[in-house]
Amino acid sequence: MSPAVGRYVLAIDQGTTSSRAILFDHAGDIHAVAQREFTQIFPEPGWVEHDPREILSTEVAVISEVLVAGQVDPAQVVCAGITNQRETTIVWDRATGEPVYNAIVWQCRRTAKYVEELMDGTDWPQRIQEKTGLIPDAYFSASKIAWILDNVEGARARAEAGELAFGTVDTWLLWNLTGGKVHATDYTNASRTMLFNIHTLCWDDELLELFDIPRALMPEVRSSSGDFGTIDFPQLSLAAPITGVAGDQQAALFGQGCFGPGLAKNTYGTGCFLLLNTGDVAVRSEHGILTTLAASVDKDGRPHYALEGSVFVAGALMKWLSEELGILPDVGESSAIAESVESADGVYIVPAFTGLGAPYWNPYARGAIVGLTRGSTRAHIVRAALEAIAFQLHDILAIMQQDAGLELEALCVDGGVSRNDFLMQFQADILGTQVKRARQIETTALGAAALAGLAVGFWDSLDEARALNEGGTLFEPSPEAKAKLERRLSGWQNAMEATLSHARKIAEAGE
Repeated sequence: MSPAVGRYVLAIDQGTTSSRAILFDHAGDIHAVAQREFTQIFPEPGWVEHDPREILSTEVAVISEVLVAGQVDPAQVVCAGITNQRETTIVWDRATGEPVYNAIVWQCRRTAKYVEELMDGTDWPQRIQEKTGLIPDAYFSASKIAWILDNVEGARARAEAGELAFGTVDTWLLWNLTGGKVHATDYTNASRTMLFNIHTLCWDDELLELFDIPRALMPEVRSSSGDFGTIDFPQLSLAAPITGVAGDQQAALFGQGCFGPGLAKNTYGTGCFLLLNTGDVAVRSEHGILTTLAASVDKDGRPHYALEGSVFVAGALMKWLSEELGILPDVGESSAIAESVESADGVYIVPAFTGLGAPYWNPYARGAIVGLTRGSTRAHIVRAALEAIAFQLHDILAIMQQDAGLELEALCVDGGVSRNDFLMQFQADILGTQVKRARQIETTALGAAALAGLAVGFWDSLDEARALNEGGTLFEPSPEAKAKLERRLSGWQNAMEATLSHARKIAEAGE
């Protein structure tokens, strides 16, 4: 019998709305899962916070629950990996372990004006992109740390004295789960702070000075697969080593087996997160695509990079059709409804509900439905909505491939909306490339588990790790369909231009 039989890797999956724990066996199958939601705090419009203590308590609870649910002895857990919501910022007291303020969540916009004023009339936007791969924004951790230091009484003086610690959620969990022994993060999470130089793999002194953040706050940065200490927490009987850490989107890229350049994954959720592996080359985009560090297991410490783009509205569009327009009672029926008509009959939907992201970056854009006629039906609108999701991905991938000089080898997909067969086939056709739907839908957690398991030899190689998610559904592009869709794509671009033209008028009018 294989020594791996009856042994498991624990994935600690800490998301924006819930904490989860998942046990994976050697085949990459889920043995048990536990989940708890936690409180979303909105102190003011545009502000989003979490209670760090609740994040920790719910994660500890689900770790205990998953062992019970799986009837697993703690000794059967070989190692643990952590994956987490990125950019969310926590500062705590090194002596007591108490947070000095709530976690400021990645979605929070309280520092938008601060960032805008700090960048205005300077060359910092270009320099920040050169150093970090990011476009200056309140989304990232740097301005959130500065806000805490400037707005919590005594925080700045205590930070300068070395009494406080900063971390993204992975670091907060590591500190606590190891009994305060490990203050560390990994390359992928560090690369989302806007303070980490992705070329030198160090905290950048110039950026720390720009945001007036003491270096004493910052965690050690380690490779995503390796030693992050051992679980030593009073409420847990588990004493497994933590040997993998990665931010959620990079963990999903790894969990999809996208280990080399030209491989990409897209997570179809409320929005879409698209990452394209560019290997050991840090590609700088000229079109608003972010450059980020990818998770890797290279023992020589060589960094791997990816381009990242996001679509703001994907599953949210289908939810809008269902809940606001009432024309889609069951989102699960959208594939069949779309296939009930031969085409969208000239109807296009541009779902710019919250502006447009990459590659357009227009905050004034508003959603539009164009091409309606008296003969337009709900089926045409539903089909146009699904096509809009695919069109947005097409636009981002076209720019990514242009920036990187890479041809997309395949698009690996996961997330709830990826269950829609019509959308997946349309995506393959419009891209002219294979779309591979994951066998294991929990690719984020699987990625964290794989990073951890590879570090301790539970899985022996990248080939073995890649095999964990083989056997999903493959959607092959149809050359005939792509040729027919060229006119449809041209129509989408016209609809997009009409939307952008309207946005320009809104901006000029100051509405």
